[in-house]
Amino acid sequence: MKKKIVFIVSLSLIFAMLCAFLVACDGKAQQGKSAYELAVEQGFEGTLDEWLDSLKGIDGQNGVDGNDGADGAVTIQEIFDKAVAEGFKGTYMDFLQSYLNLSEDVQTASNLALLSAVKVRAKGVVTDRWGREQDSTSSGSGVIYKLNKDNGDAYIITNYHVVYNTNYKTEDKICDDLDVFLYGYDEFEEQAIPVKYIGGAYDYDIAILKVSGSEIIKSSDARAVDVASSKNVVVGSTALAIGAPSSGGETYYNEIKFSVTKGIVSVDSENITLNDATIGLSYTTRVMRVDTAINSGNSGGGLFNTKGQLIGIVNAKASSMSIDNMGYAIPSDVAVGIADYAIAHCDGEENKNIKKLYLGIAGTVNSSKAVYDTATATVKVVEEISVSLIEDDSLASDYLQVGDIFKAVDIDGERYEITRSFSLSDALWKVNDSTTSIALNITRNGEDKVVVIPISSSDFVALK
Repeated sequence: MKKKIVFIVSLSLIFAMLCAFLVACDGKAQQGKSAYELAVEQGFEGTLDEWLDSLKGIDGQNGVDGNDGADGAVTIQEIFDKAVAEGFKGTYMDFLQSYLNLSEDVQTASNLALLSAVKVRAKGVVTDRWGREQDSTSSGSGVIYKLNKDNGDAYIITNYHVVYNTNYKTEDKICDDLDVFLYGYDEFEEQAIPVKYIGGAYDYDIAILKVSGSEIIKSSDARAVDVASSKNVVVGSTALAIGAPSSGGETYYNEIKFSVTKGIVSVDSENITLNDATIGLSYTTRVMRVDTAINSGNSGGGLFNTKGQLIGIVNAKASSMSIDNMGYAIPSDVAVGIADYAIAHCDGEENKNIKKLYLGIAGTVNSSKAVYDTATATVKVVEEISVSLIEDDSLASDYLQVGDIFKAVDIDGERYEITRSFSLSDALWKVNDSTTSIALNITRNGEDKVVVIPISSSDFVALK
């Protein structure tokens, strides 16, 4: 039986009025192999624990100068030196993250993520219901996605609703006076870093901000966030929310401190409708649900796994006396897809709109089941998705048929399996200016086929 389910819940947008924050983070993700994996490639044979033991030497000796360490211990610096000798390439900070992430370490993950976190402050002029103009300050959080410390440049991901208000006097209703504060640099007004909105998507609640030539960033330990694909997020896994939530009421920027809250992923994907009459914003989008504590001011901040990797952008929480601990985050695959387009094409002036490849089709879920992976001891939902509607004269109209069952899509040499209702949509964020075609692997009338669809710039449509 074909079934299409949309879960809709009324939520409160979670940015704090009359306060200020912003998040900055380096976009150079550390996607390399762990030190253990490199050791295996160099010929080491044995388990992870055996490798760690080998670094200590025989009988507690460190294996370098033959002297016993304190109680036979080995320092992380010695392990780093050993890893470099075996082929590890990267800084000590990169190694520290790789090494310590071999096991879940919330403290290490949190401290890495804090270096990517910012407060976002929006100061604008709004018009009230009686037509009177007044100053308004609101706040939220964000993460540094791309970073060039030598130049003091950065790109920051936050929520659209952090910088948008239908009552702003600006033409596009985006605040034109924005700044951010790095973690540890939020005590004094002179530590505010001016930023510019360059582009975003209302319906996805994602906005991209740009920092140019900041001396504060040049001298800081700020880093770009490491990103994990949200398609690999598993229900029950740890979720850390990092942002600058306020306690409510009129709060000044230096009274709002960054915080880390811990919970788990409750639902890996569902659709919600958000409404906020105060700023005139309403949209429906796909999110992950967590029971991590989310408060006003967390909007735009990062949701991280226990490796300190970004898995989502916090954007809302359920607001009801009968609901407890229901927070939401936009999946990282969506947020990063929008950010990549904005960085490549948007300037905040003539070009502000995010565009995405539009196939002109709708899909439906034919079946759904839970699959247990004994290797990882995790359960994942697997769905069969087929074409339910094709728009006339659309890009896909000459290539797909109603009833085609999706298996995978190949984009620029990478294969993305289509096992969930959102898989194809998320994969299409990877299509860029250099992509000339995509190849859809489908089953039609019981026969497997590969359908190649040529694309051009005219096949991209602007998002709201």
